[in-house]
Amino acid sequence: MEYDTIGSKDTSKAAIKLSITSTREEEYALIKDYADKGIKCVAVDFGGDFISSVSKIIERAVVASKRQNVILDVHHEQGAVVGATREALGQIMPKAIGCNIGGKIGIARHKDHITVAVFTGIGFLNLDEIGIGLGHRSL
Repeated sequence: MEYDTIGSKDTSKAAIKLSITSTREEEYALIKDYADKGIKCVAVDFGGDFISSVSKIIERAVVASKRQNVILDVHHEQGAVVGATREALGQIMPKAIGCNIGGKIGIARHKDHITVAVFTGIGFLNLDEIGIGLGHRSL
C-alpha cells in the first residue's frame, strides 16, 4: 500500500481490524504496523447498557483519539469522530436496544479520512449476538 494511495477503504479496513483484536499486544502491534504505513490508529474498550452507554462510548472515542494524536484538539476534528461514532452505533442500535453490550472501538485516520468501527457483543440473558458498525468522515 503506497502512502499516497491510502483512502477511505484502507482506513476502514484498519479500523475494523483494530476493533476485532483479541489482546492488547495484538492491538499495539497493529497500531505500530499501520503507523509505519501512515495511518494513525487507536482502540478503546467499552461496555454497559446500550442506551445509557451511547454518550460514554462517543466520549471515549473522542478522548482516546485526542490522547493518541489521531485527531487534533479542535472542534471539527472532534466532531468528525463524534459523527462517525454515532453512525457506527446507529448501525448496531436495532440489535442492541434494551441489551448490554461490550466490545472495542477501532479508530483509524489517514490525512482527511477518519473511520470508526464498533465491534460488540450484545448480550440478552444467556444469548449473545454480534454487531459491527462502521462510520466514516472526511475532514
